[in-house]
Amino acid sequence: MIKHLITYLTCVASLAVFVSLPAAQEPKRKFLVGFSQCNNSEPWRQAMNAAAKTEAAKHKDIELVFSDAAQDSAKQVADVENFLTQKIDLLIISPNEAKPLTKVVKKVFDAGIPVVVLDRSIEGESYTCFIGADNTEIGKAAGEWIAKTLNGKGKIVELKGLMGSTPTHHRSKGFRDAIAKFKDIEIVHEAEAKWLRDEARTQFEHALAANNKIDLVYAHNDPMAIGAYLAAKAAGREKEMLFVGIDALPGKDGGAQAVIDGKLAVTFLYPNCGKEAVETALKILNKEKFERKIQLQTATVTKENAADFANPEKKK
Repeated sequence: MIKHLITYLTCVASLAVFVSLPAAQEPKRKFLVGFSQCNNSEPWRQAMNAAAKTEAAKHKDIELVFSDAAQDSAKQVADVENFLTQKIDLLIISPNEAKPLTKVVKKVFDAGIPVVVLDRSIEGESYTCFIGADNTEIGKAAGEWIAKTLNGKGKIVELKGLMGSTPTHHRSKGFRDAIAKFKDIEIVHEAEAKWLRDEARTQFEHALAANNKIDLVYAHNDPMAIGAYLAAKAAGREKEMLFVGIDALPGKDGGAQAVIDGKLAVTFLYPNCGKEAVETALKILNKEKFERKIQLQTATVTKENAADFANPEKKK
């Protein structure tokens, strides 16, 4: 009898201990976010990726998976399709070109997966949030600066980005609208340089061969402006003209430093969107309030203020 009682009491005590233990909590699941980059070859794109990774590293509940379309719209479509098979929770995409990427982005959006579009827009409204600066306004600011600096007359070469991308059209339109009233400003040559320094150098060699007089080069980003500068320098003509770019990346190889070094006369800041993309993705995934269209601020970067943009940490 006593033996049975002891066994019973032991079982009750064990049960009491078991019941009193707190229930184990399941670890919080990470959000899987696919980041479809149109290319990793541009310094500005590399800066965007780095900023996104830095911001994501601050948060334990998000995992970024990157893809590089290498300026190939068909590959970027395949990259996005691959993200769908990975069952991503959200897509961040900077489209290589608007039209070819619209259908697959809509497919993601229609599947109930949030989409954050960066810098380059798609056709239609099938996205959750768009983040970028106003490329038309940047082009306009560049055109106004150019017209003022040239005193309303001069021969200009325009080096464009990828023709299927929206920033190319907007940066060109803003620029051309701004100089339209100046009848003595002439665009003597234009070429698609696809955002790349080496392509711009090649294209500008053609412009130099065809034009004895060039007063200024307006390039849609800094690498293309620097490519043109290098071509002009190789021909011994770099002092004959001014070079204008867009981006104003910090660092020793960025556009702001190129202004300090005298390679570029001016550049215009276009923020890289990476930090803002991750911040907004987390707000969407955590069902917090967010703005559907986030317009980032730009700035004119000249010799007078270029040091602040080349070394932003010092400014802080």
